[in-house]
Amino acid sequence: MVAIKKIFLFVFCILFMYILSAQSTVIDTVPPYKKTLTIPNFTIQLTDSTWFTKEQLPASAFTAIVNFDPECGHCQITVKELSAAMENLKNVFFVFVAYKPIPQIAEFYNYYGLAKFSNIRMGRDPKYYVPSFFRVTANPFVAIYDKNGKLVRVFDPAENTTIEVPELVAMVNKK
Repeated sequence: MVAIKKIFLFVFCILFMYILSAQSTVIDTVPPYKKTLTIPNFTIQLTDSTWFTKEQLPASAFTAIVNFDPECGHCQITVKELSAAMENLKNVFFVFVAYKPIPQIAEFYNYYGLAKFSNIRMGRDPKYYVPSFFRVTANPFVAIYDKNGKLVRVFDPAENTTIEVPELVAMVNKK
């Protein structure tokens, strides 16, 4: 009987130590984009089912990575405002990323006539890399990178900073 109690106590102690060690994991609260201030290595499936990666970005332009949802009202307003200002945003390459199915993203892309802009790519992030990298909790989330691929500004609705197109135009057209 004493041997059974000792075995039970030994097993209990091992389990207790295992539970304690599992609780010691530190959760990193800093999003990766705040640690790595360069454009992330994304891969998205475009609306025509081809793939687009960071390596295909034009070297001489600002880059705006926009995490959006085709059903998001704020995203729809943002696209309308960006389209209206595109003449002043020719030096910005926009990469719109969503997690919705390709047909839904393509419908959004076609409805807003975005194919006419050579500086826009829109697609699906099947691995959910972009929203994880930026820890997106609200849309449209926009990260602006300069011509050298360095982070310039983030517009995050979760932090009460929404993209203002006139501000973006001024920022990317500074001399």
